[in-house]
Amino acid sequence: MLTRRQLLKASAITGAALLVPGGAASVLSPERFRLPRALAAAIPGGSLDPTSVPKYVTPLIIPPAMPRQAAIQGDSIDYYVLAVRQFLQQVLPPGQPATTVWSYGSVKGGGTFNYPAFTIESTVDRPVRVKWMNQLVDGSGNYLPHILPVDPTLHWANPPGGPDGRDTHPAFDETPGPYTGPVPMVVHLHGGHSTEEADGFAEAWYLPAAANIPDGYATVGSYYDFFKTKAEGINGAIWETGSAVFQYANDQRAGTNWYHDHTLGMTRLNVYAGPAGFYLMRGGAADLPAGVLPGPAPQLGDPPGTKYYEIPIAVQDRSFNSDGSLFYPDSRKFFDGFPGPYVGTETYPGSGIQSDISPIWNPEFFGNTTVVNGRTWPFLQVEPRRYRFRFLNGCNSRFLILKIVSNALARRPARAALPFWQIGTEGGFLPAPVQLDQLLMGLAERADVIVDFTGLKVGSELYLINEAGDEPFGGGAPERDFPAADPATTGQVMKFVVVPLASNDTSVPPHQLTLPAFTPLGAATNTRRVALMEEDSRVLEGVGPKEAELGTVDEFGTPTNLSWDEPITENPDLHATEIWEMFNFTEDAHPIHIHEVMFQVINRERIDRRRQPRAPETWETGYKDTVIAYPDEITRVKAKFDLPGLYVWHCHIVEHEDNEMMRPYRVGP
Repeated sequence: MLTRRQLLKASAITGAALLVPGGAASVLSPERFRLPRALAAAIPGGSLDPTSVPKYVTPLIIPPAMPRQAAIQGDSIDYYVLAVRQFLQQVLPPGQPATTVWSYGSVKGGGTFNYPAFTIESTVDRPVRVKWMNQLVDGSGNYLPHILPVDPTLHWANPPGGPDGRDTHPAFDETPGPYTGPVPMVVHLHGGHSTEEADGFAEAWYLPAAANIPDGYATVGSYYDFFKTKAEGINGAIWETGSAVFQYANDQRAGTNWYHDHTLGMTRLNVYAGPAGFYLMRGGAADLPAGVLPGPAPQLGDPPGTKYYEIPIAVQDRSFNSDGSLFYPDSRKFFDGFPGPYVGTETYPGSGIQSDISPIWNPEFFGNTTVVNGRTWPFLQVEPRRYRFRFLNGCNSRFLILKIVSNALARRPARAALPFWQIGTEGGFLPAPVQLDQLLMGLAERADVIVDFTGLKVGSELYLINEAGDEPFGGGAPERDFPAADPATTGQVMKFVVVPLASNDTSVPPHQLTLPAFTPLGAATNTRRVALMEEDSRVLEGVGPKEAELGTVDEFGTPTNLSWDEPITENPDLHATEIWEMFNFTEDAHPIHIHEVMFQVINRERIDRRRQPRAPETWETGYKDTVIAYPDEITRVKAKFDLPGLYVWHCHIVEHEDNEMMRPYRVGP
């Protein structure tokens, strides 16, 4: 059978309209699309050819610090009022059309709306309160529809369903077109040790306070009012229409977090449109004194021209149309050529059996253009000294294998020109620095690294490339186990240009660093088994996947698949330390994110137990909130669940998350 990796490439050659002889009653079989790997074509996308986009002509944008609204409650809480809005931004190089995007900014003004959003700088144990506002409205106060095609046949927020039908999997008598109503939003602080009312639960979304919300629409998600009542009772901050007020205690280790939308069934689209930003935590016992690491990073009040040696870098993939607009598929045909029938249409006339394949949702999406901090293929001028980079894989479905090389078009796998010294992951610093030639990053993973440009000649040019594939990742090495990303497009990320040294570098060389003491978790009191699965169509032979799923595994190793709204099966006791064994029964790797906790990776083992478990990778020895679960393996993590309430765990391939590969879990009774 043709794998999904091959199918993505095949669709670029055969085109979207792959018709089946015999009419509508015929069954589409994936074998009919099988093509040899040698025929693989460039990854498809919008009407803008990515090879026509000039590279390395625009400088990397270093996101400034987000301005605070005020310091409140006796200067003990940093308060922000942040809104998501729609605007034009020059994502493509100058001379090409601007792109309509969404992102967050401060309502205080000052030109802070940017994709990606400005960075929220926070301090350990100093709370941050944010009023998050959905301002996706036009100049007349009417709602703005989504800039991307929304599939209304998924289990999603579903505002048209009203209070009784919101957050459901709606039924249709005919195949619907894209949803074009007001857009629901809710923000999740990814990596935050957040209480349940501030976690951005997927069913706690809210529409903008628009003047023309259609009659009968639900304006908030099923859990919005519950969390609103709880939050207002705790901190007294009123949740006004079109907003939510979240307070983050920041009672965790210093580290690299980020914030993004988390609306049920819409995360892939809302995040692809732009709204996301870094949330950096500093201070506390698990941080290093100023001056030990390269710095500074952007802070409030920096004078113009300040040079930064700590830089957050969000790597994403996007596709564009020739008018500058973002491209995202508006049909399942883009993924595998399947022309229907779709949900709302019978499998064949008179069958009485409706198709279960959604018309728009794509199981994965890979853009054909690399975007870094909101610009395509930028360059960064670096001095011959050490830099601290905080990398984020902000793609929808694409894994990254980052490497610094001297020739962007070198044969893959290319030889590294400089190493990365990784010092931290999602949960803060590692026990010790790790020298690496490359960074493997699953979706939503972060890597805190030092790169030492010391000794390079002024005028030297180096390139950050990506050697992971233009396809779902299953592990292995580029050009041995899978084709590396296209060296002419998605195989390139950004360029470094060495300029004269402006000041002496007094930071500590990475191999001499002593990182803060690392305290591991205690013994586990419970072990639970969970499953990662996919499901093909139940009514159309050979068509799939229909959806991605999570579930449970019994004592005999038999999985049970569960959808989003089935009864909770993961219910740790408050303050319990548990080991979760994640059985991946699919052919692809999945980056699994557990909200509320930081966990330790224990080991990985083949499901068939034919080999000994293998230890975590050297860069996985600290605390994490997202882990790569490889196919046909058991990935074990250990976490302490010390906050009560309702949370979620899910795959961070957001196309999967949006179609059933997310489950609620509850801590405590």
